[in-house]
Amino acid sequence: MKTKTTLLGIISIITLTQSLVAKAPVDQPTVDTPAANHKVQIALLLDTSNSMDGLIDQAKSQLWKVVNTFIDARRDGEAPFVEVALYEYGNNNQSARSQYIRQVQPLTRDLDEVSKQLNALSTNGGEEYCGAVIQRAITDLKWDQDAKTYKAIFIAGNEEFTQGSVDVRDACKEGFSKGVIINTIHCGPRDEGISGSWHDGAALANGDFMIIDQDRAVCHIVAPQDQKISDLGLELNKTYLGYGVHFKAGAAKQRQADEAAALESEAGAAVERAISKSSRNYHNSGWDLVDAVREKKVDLSKLPASELPAELKNLKPEEIQQRVDEAARKRLEIQSQINTLNAERTAFVEAEQQKQAKSGDKTLDQVMVETTRKQAIKLGYTFEN
Repeated sequence: MKTKTTLLGIISIITLTQSLVAKAPVDQPTVDTPAANHKVQIALLLDTSNSMDGLIDQAKSQLWKVVNTFIDARRDGEAPFVEVALYEYGNNNQSARSQYIRQVQPLTRDLDEVSKQLNALSTNGGEEYCGAVIQRAITDLKWDQDAKTYKAIFIAGNEEFTQGSVDVRDACKEGFSKGVIINTIHCGPRDEGISGSWHDGAALANGDFMIIDQDRAVCHIVAPQDQKISDLGLELNKTYLGYGVHFKAGAAKQRQADEAAALESEAGAAVERAISKSSRNYHNSGWDLVDAVREKKVDLSKLPASELPAELKNLKPEEIQQRVDEAARKRLEIQSQINTLNAERTAFVEAEQQKQAKSGDKTLDQVMVETTRKQAIKLGYTFEN
């Protein structure tokens, strides 16, 4: 039988570089766009069988916290962008033919979509085939060919690692041959993880074997800056100017992710999401004119009026450009305020953590942060802090 587990950091992988905070001055509407050839690719393989509700709940509440952990990542001096994929396994809602595995989300930069998919996950008992889900992730996903790109799979569970018809050794070796690091997280005692072969899987693919104390809750430290940061995160939404067929759906996902984070106030999700939204790697160029113009994906002079929202349809191109520039400046102003407040908040939280520090097993967010940073540094990524 499985026990409920804390996922407080399984998504901390997402953390690995997604939040690269914009620090451009308010009067300069351009920001440091992530380099097109620098990226990080992360696949999360989550056990969603019956007793893993705690894992899913923590994933929902802590996504934005872990996204922000590697806020200052760089590769060759430039900001990388992050792609995240999500799989669930061990769920009887999926067919036996699929080996109870589902690709929830292919590699994507859309943080709001990841949040939406996480909030839609539910648990249902099944057989947990780690080898099969690793093989699916290795073969299905479009892994980058650059040997310097940080590519990693993180799989968490607490049953035998070797269950199923797919030999986990072969799956892990295949991942290693493609430069994909496979990290295993056993939700339970270390000796059980080792006897269940979770350690062996990581060793075969140059990864790390981790364990967590599933009974340790990680508490959000309330800081004086929290409410203001949360409020500014909502103010950012007013700077988004929609366009195209994906506008309504994109804006809805953004709003839903804000609402989901607000429901997890005790876990600090709203604060962490606001910080994520102030980062360079939170982008919505598929439906927002500010991001699309900044990333040169849209030429306003050639954009059909039919793709514009009602408030922009009757404006001249130069007037639309003015509105986009004003929104960009306002967004940078709000982001700058969030970044300043977050620097103060970080200092406060670190001081409180030192006061509360205790010995004992680390929580999942802690081991994930340490692991991802260590592995990325070996590939040439750097972190300012």
